[in-house]
Amino acid sequence: MTSQNLQNRVDPWGQLHAVPSRGTLMGNRGILHDDGNRIVRPWAHKAWATCLLEFNSIKRAKPFSPGNYSELFFLDEATAFAAGHRPCSYCQRARHREFKDAWVRANVVDELRATTLMPDVDKVLHAERSFPGGRKVTFDAPLDELPHGAMFEYEGAAYLVAASGFLPWSFDGYGAIKSIGGTPVVKVLTPQSVVRAFDNGFAPMVHASARSEER
Repeated sequence: MTSQNLQNRVDPWGQLHAVPSRGTLMGNRGILHDDGNRIVRPWAHKAWATCLLEFNSIKRAKPFSPGNYSELFFLDEATAFAAGHRPCSYCQRARHREFKDAWVRANVVDELRATTLMPDVDKVLHAERSFPGGRKVTFDAPLDELPHGAMFEYEGAAYLVAASGFLPWSFDGYGAIKSIGGTPVVKVLTPQSVVRAFDNGFAPMVHASARSEER
């Protein structure tokens, strides 16, 4: 399945673009397109999921089929998290559970953890990722305090915090390590509660180009 140059490739700001590059994950925010396959809304519900491209030999509908949710595509899981998505509870059941457990440990007081449900998590994520109308929510943080897997904006571009350094993001993959001097305060694209989960040991999966930079 391909995006077929529909406006369904997601950048780390959560914005949708029509580009030919294909990502490694799919996503869902509900039905965002009209009968002409034009994007008419930034989301239709708050449960923004990240899905596998293939699952149990299920034959998926052609992207943007009438009456079907608008299939979105991401370079990798780190990009999806930056955009405000989280693992699907159906096709990524184990990953979903792993993320929820890490998120709850990092963000919820002990006495409320057992009763925290995924809609509670989605409500927090929604407030942390988008203003009404779709504009991106960010927060400021010292660059040297960000955990691996977080994404941030620097000089108008998006970067991944990797073990090897800071990697510039693109729809096709990550570029060479960028040297950023000093300890600047940057705009963090990954939602703040997700960054806390990363700080507590949850590691997002990254594109092969990021891994190659670390070899």
